[in-house]
Amino acid sequence: MNANQDDVVDASERPAGLLFGPGPAGAWDDERVSGPRVLRGPDGTWRMWYYGRDTQFDREINLPTGRCGLAQSADGLTWQRVPGPLTGGAVFEAHPDPARFDSAHVGLSDVQRRDGLYWMWYFGGDHSRQTFGQFAVKGLNLRPGCAISRDGRHWSRVEGPYRGALLDLGAPGEPDAALCAWPQVLECPDGVWRLWYHSLDPVRMRFVVCLAESADGLNWSKRGEVFGAGAPGTFDAGGVGTRHVIHHDGRYLMFYEGVAADGHRSIGLATSQDGVLWVRQPGPEPDGSVFAHAPCGSGRWDAFAVGTPCIVPLPDGGFRLYYVGSNETAGGFADEMAMRHRIGLALSEGPDYTRWHRW
Repeated sequence: MNANQDDVVDASERPAGLLFGPGPAGAWDDERVSGPRVLRGPDGTWRMWYYGRDTQFDREINLPTGRCGLAQSADGLTWQRVPGPLTGGAVFEAHPDPARFDSAHVGLSDVQRRDGLYWMWYFGGDHSRQTFGQFAVKGLNLRPGCAISRDGRHWSRVEGPYRGALLDLGAPGEPDAALCAWPQVLECPDGVWRLWYHSLDPVRMRFVVCLAESADGLNWSKRGEVFGAGAPGTFDAGGVGTRHVIHHDGRYLMFYEGVAADGHRSIGLATSQDGVLWVRQPGPEPDGSVFAHAPCGSGRWDAFAVGTPCIVPLPDGGFRLYYVGSNETAGGFADEMAMRHRIGLALSEGPDYTRWHRW
């Protein structure tokens, strides 16, 4: 089955950047797909784990999350879904125990191959409800978890100390009191494991990136907020959300989803010498990002947002940027479920990771 069949058939007619769309009716991801994490194996096979949901998934959870799945490719361009053992062909889903942190929905945010195993860092929420200003939301008290697999299809959770999670929510007044979401982990050259995640600061109502550190990759200590919103009027004035951190040429690069005041999203770049102190790098796009959403009002599939970046270095020195795009809707960012999330691809201009063009 061609994974793109719901969007386009003829590659010559494919909208710029569009790579992978929702699955067929009845599949676990027949409504939306999001959050790609791509690995190229030593045998040349490309694998992409991603999250999404079907049309019957709990509509009260106003997020793109639900279950997780797997697709495979010979070139990283044309993808085939790999049926999983769970609901509708998923490979990972909410835990059946209602007492756990991930009992209502899950999404993944990092997959690595280590010591013959796949390691997935994911996040999940339960069925509880919270109030943010005028909005009452369900399942937003997100926490991070970890799972391992030998084949990428069958996963076993690594039990954490907080109802199964690796980290708990912060105390009232702390920047991660609302959620600890979209974890990404690196074992850094200095021997420290670092876990970056983001939260919605309930006081400032802005997204911020926080950091936790570990000596063994299992037991974590928080260091607090390390990267916050940009200046008023910038593409990231509303905060910083999903991100991908890589260590490249002796420094850390953070490709991140910047949230504008009106909710539109573009991808920015920050750099760091230690993974703790970050400096924004102005990008060449009109809004100051390194990869911007398509023009407002254009009707394009990614005119509202581009985000959840996944950077894949290539042997020739170039890079691929797998991302999620979403369309503009009448309700704007207030109604997540009205948007259609699909996965796209951009290519760097040679080794210059600040300049990208849609595939």
